[in-house]
Amino acid sequence: MSDENFDSALTYTSYLAVDELLNLQRPLSVGPEHDEMLFIIIHQTYELWFKQLLHEFAQAQRAMESGDTHYALAILGRIRTIMKVCVTQIDILETMTPLQFNSFRSYLSSSSGFQSAQFRKVEALLGRRDTKMAGHLPPAVQAEIALIVSENSVWDSALAYLAKRGHPIPQDVLGRDRTSGYEANLAVQDVLLDIHRTDPESAMVCERLLDIDEGIQEWRYRHVKMVERTIGHKIGTGGSSGVEYLSSTLFNPVFKDLWEIRSRF
Repeated sequence: MSDENFDSALTYTSYLAVDELLNLQRPLSVGPEHDEMLFIIIHQTYELWFKQLLHEFAQAQRAMESGDTHYALAILGRIRTIMKVCVTQIDILETMTPLQFNSFRSYLSSSSGFQSAQFRKVEALLGRRDTKMAGHLPPAVQAEIALIVSENSVWDSALAYLAKRGHPIPQDVLGRDRTSGYEANLAVQDVLLDIHRTDPESAMVCERLLDIDEGIQEWRYRHVKMVERTIGHKIGTGGSSGVEYLSSTLFNPVFKDLWEIRSRF
């Protein structure tokens, strides 16, 4: 093979853009401080996983809305596994002590995880609907999130799936205003109880959604404790209230009806 042919051949490095990827870690601290590299790589990895979550949730919605139970189960299972990896990454970040983090924290200036546009998109897909969610982000990102908010959330897609399988999801729920947050619904809960007793395939989809909900809550809890362990109750670098704000996001289920029916079996 000539050098010219070798240079033009697809390789592991060129396919994955490894050279570009490995040049994306740019520490700002003097030295630089040893632990800043870990901080950067962990958060860049989170952004990659958020990108994959958006990709997988969109596919899961298509699978549910088309009535493809088995494919929906496979994709939802993958999402839950990704969430487990996101939780495990916190174990790595917690190997960094408060002194090690504070050695470069001042270089972060006003940058903050609060500014992650992709995580806001994940929240929007999962049904978060409020004006505070994206107000601090650039206008173009706000427009992208507004589009997500105007369309089906993952739960809306799940309800459409259940209706497609012949379950009597109320029409006022199926036709609700997508820009408003979903509220727990007793009529939907009645249907869910019947599904668990009579339709094992649909019940499996519901339980897989609950797995994801639990995984998200687990990630939020571990994230709060990691931040508290590292900076205590200091104000966040982006000006947020830090632990206080993060704590307010705990124990807020995404799929409320699936939790409510637990006490009714």
